[in-house]
Amino acid sequence: MVCIFHQREALVLINRQTRDKTERQKLRFGRDKAPGPGRLEKMAWRGHLSKNLKELRILLCQSSPSSSTTRTFIEKNYKDLKTLNPKLPILIRECNGIEPQLWARYDFGVERGVRLEGLSEVQISKALEELGKVGASLKV
Repeated sequence: MVCIFHQREALVLINRQTRDKTERQKLRFGRDKAPGPGRLEKMAWRGHLSKNLKELRILLCQSSPSSSTTRTFIEKNYKDLKTLNPKLPILIRECNGIEPQLWARYDFGVERGVRLEGLSEVQISKALEELGKVGASLKV
């Protein structure tokens, strides 16, 4: 009888831990349900940016229409990028009349840039992912 009691107690403890983990995920992701594995795998590269980059710099204009998607991208993604890469310097430089650009600095001062004018938010995200892949290939 003692063994059954301990088994039940263990099951209650496991259920409580699982419920707490689910609640933490709800708070972390701000949804009723944590993201599925497909979404996490697609976004896993975001957590590896700090391993591949030394600095990320975003140049944009505060008011021009050509920088509007870049501004929206920053508003939607900055918090996640910074949360996943707390030690990576993410610099946002605003200047009147400049075309939107994304610059990545790698080891040994190597820099690569991408022009963002006319790109959608998804395309900007892809460009950032590609810059991260370049950093991984430079380390080899």
